[in-house]
Amino acid sequence: MTTSVAEDRGIFTPELRATLYYFIQYMSGAVVTVYGGIWFAGQGLSASEIGILNALPVLIMLVLNVVVGRIADKANDWRTVIVIGGVLAGVLPIALFFVSGFAGILIVWTLLSLPAAAVGPVMDAATIRMTRRRGSQFGPIRAWGTVGYMVMLVAAGFVINWLGGGIFLPMFVGLSLLRTLAAFQLPRFRGPEGKASAVQHAGAARRLRDAMKPFFILPLIGFSLVIATHNMQNAFQGLLWKEQGFSADIIGPLLAVAAIAEAALMFTFGPIARRFSARTLILASAGGAVIRWILMASEPGIGWLIPLQVFHAVTFALGYMGCMHFITNWTSDDIAAEAQGFFVMLQQSMNVVTLAGFGWLIGVIGTKAWFVAAGFALVGAAMILASIVLHAPRQAGEPKLG
Repeated sequence: MTTSVAEDRGIFTPELRATLYYFIQYMSGAVVTVYGGIWFAGQGLSASEIGILNALPVLIMLVLNVVVGRIADKANDWRTVIVIGGVLAGVLPIALFFVSGFAGILIVWTLLSLPAAAVGPVMDAATIRMTRRRGSQFGPIRAWGTVGYMVMLVAAGFVINWLGGGIFLPMFVGLSLLRTLAAFQLPRFRGPEGKASAVQHAGAARRLRDAMKPFFILPLIGFSLVIATHNMQNAFQGLLWKEQGFSADIIGPLLAVAAIAEAALMFTFGPIARRFSARTLILASAGGAVIRWILMASEPGIGWLIPLQVFHAVTFALGYMGCMHFITNWTSDDIAAEAQGFFVMLQQSMNVVTLAGFGWLIGVIGTKAWFVAAGFALVGAAMILASIVLHAPRQAGEPKLG
């Protein structure tokens, strides 16, 4: 597949520039994961106030994801919205140096979180369509986002231990500004006028309401339930493992194993995608999650926990990548970011519903709450299977796109 010299810029290809952005994109979030809660508490915020701080941007994004996607799709290129969002998400954190108290921090944190969250679905939609157009692979590019996050998780811990908690805010602001700079070097994602960026089914929807058919919606709702179970793990697994007697020097590496497995699958996703349809992969991922959470409910020892964490590659990464390709296959460039924003909205809706309930369940039945997570994943798998029954992934003479 031919591309222009201007587009490639020698070895600094569009793929390399997108990879650089993904590598940096989640670093500021990693610093918040390591020390954000401690910093907020140091500013005098209570646990409930910190909870509100984290929940409010998510609730607002439930409304904004699709709106931002629609704006990005109407722009000359998706890059425009990513750069504007990057500038806002880079500059607004500076205000944290000048505010104090719950109200002030809440306003600033919400304002800086919204653009940072809004550009994620747009970047995913733009990159997967650019790689389809150029004959390259989305998986290895996206995998570097996970790698960058893992690198910064480790680095932030060392830097904060070395320099003290006062370095948290300068680190967070600095990495936010670095992401802004990375946005400016992004390539143009769209193809030439009139040329679709992605290989699609003939019936690919050009408007979001045209895509709202049961076979399209069911897998996205189903896998959003599966993703919600993984967010339950992110929120509570460290606490549960501590209660089971695991020390921090075991919990940290166990969490890292899952992230490494996730990145590894993304790096190697291309051959898998060529062999199986998107919904087959999503269904396999949901089924694997049912098994994983049932085994987690039995409080397995370290000998079982390591392979269960490696299995994260199947229960999350495989299904996530399958959903990315499924959305791209069945929607046109006209609604690329809007459709991706719709999927993220579904994920966030499920997270809001499940996280609070799972926290209550853990207090009542402890690790047996994982049986409930397995139930959620089972419902998700049933929805995905129903979609396949309603509309077969592959029809005679068609590529394995569905």
